[in-house]
Amino acid sequence: MDLIKQRGEKVGPIKDVCHKFKYSFQGLAYCFKNETSFTFEAIAIVGLVILGIIFKLSIIEWVICIVSLLLIMEIELLNTGIEATVDMFTKEYNPFAKIAKDCGSAATCLATFSALIVNLTIFIPKFIAYFAK
Repeated sequence: MDLIKQRGEKVGPIKDVCHKFKYSFQGLAYCFKNETSFTFEAIAIVGLVILGIIFKLSIIEWVICIVSLLLIMEIELLNTGIEATVDMFTKEYNPFAKIAKDCGSAATCLATFSALIVNLTIFIPKFIAYFAK
């Protein structure tokens, strides 16, 4: 529940949606500032767009590449939320906190590997064709 609803203020649906977007952008800004891997993932998307333009990806290839990289960023956001929640409850070593953090990290790692496989599958043939000329 956001702060406006906690205070009991009545807001219209447009203002309510605007507040939700504001909070979402705050989460993105936090990750850009504090999560190095999130910034690298954003840079990877820029690189992918450049390569996609150079190699003239089809619509399907664009969708697959972009979705695979956005999935990593989405999981990274969730992982950051998990880590912040765990840290809120304990700063001391706790085996359950370790499991939560390790599993969040593993999810990001698996998403990264799957995106790498997907994007290599699309781009390797294009590189081979380009350099075979």
